[in-house]
Amino acid sequence: MTTAEVWDLAPGVELMVGGTEWRIESCLPHLGRVTLISDEGAAWKVSLSELMHRPDCRPSSRTRKDLPAASRGRQPKGMEDLEPREREHVMRRLDHIREVESGYRSGDALAALSHEPRPQYDPDSTTLTQRRRAKAAELRRAADDDFERAKALALHQVSFRTLVRWDLQRRRFGPVGLADDRWLREATGHRISAEVREAIFAVRPETLHRSKIGAKARERLIHQYVREVFGPEVEIPGYDTLRTVWREWFGSQGARQRSARSAANVKKHATGRHVVVHRPGQVVALDTTVLPVKVLDSVFGDPVSVHLTLALGRVLER
Repeated sequence: MTTAEVWDLAPGVELMVGGTEWRIESCLPHLGRVTLISDEGAAWKVSLSELMHRPDCRPSSRTRKDLPAASRGRQPKGMEDLEPREREHVMRRLDHIREVESGYRSGDALAALSHEPRPQYDPDSTTLTQRRRAKAAELRRAADDDFERAKALALHQVSFRTLVRWDLQRRRFGPVGLADDRWLREATGHRISAEVREAIFAVRPETLHRSKIGAKARERLIHQYVREVFGPEVEIPGYDTLRTVWREWFGSQGARQRSARSAANVKKHATGRHVVVHRPGQVVALDTTVLPVKVLDSVFGDPVSVHLTLALGRVLER
């Protein structure tokens, strides 16, 4: 069985032809003509049949809507990106998916083994959902019996939903869709330039002394600082990267503003050294809060807010 590939030839979609990016300006399907524009502005009018039969023509991943956002602008994943051991894991998962789908590990009744199809995977007497549940139970029992072996085979965490996801990914990307994303691309962390780092630490104190703002507002402030101080040529990471870095550096933003200011102030003045108390009054903990009531000023008699400050000192025991 062959799977036909569908191309989107709408205006604005990018194509890679001979390693060069071309953007579709117009497509006339009734005439079989397509007009492409290069990055330099050169126009190229070509027929649909010529594009279809060019081996070096493919859709650019930057504008493909069927790909997740994290995969756009990158080379499509393939089996050649995997290590030999990881390819074995993928083919083993493919055997299980084929058995769930057709009842045969090979996916073909003509190449069936002597015991196939097994009763719980017989497509003539079971539904696809029943076969998926049977496969999930089978792999779960195998993991319970020998967890280390199941982990070595990359089959130690397979549920019903995992089988559904594998099947959908296989239909979209082929066998490589069964590979874990961490096999395909190592996590390199976030790269923050010195200019963006300065902007983040400049925006941080400002956010502490105003009403609570969201990640989008913080992103705009960071963009504004970078543009005003360093100019438009400095590259700024996207929203998701800035939000993740902010959370890693400053923690969750679920606290009240007053508590966040206190925590930031403590962290700012923390010495990081262990203090040995050897006299009374050497270490004093202060806590200030605003009373929920107002009192009359003794000079003009106006209602004013009152701050209550508590001091707690360490008393030596003798």
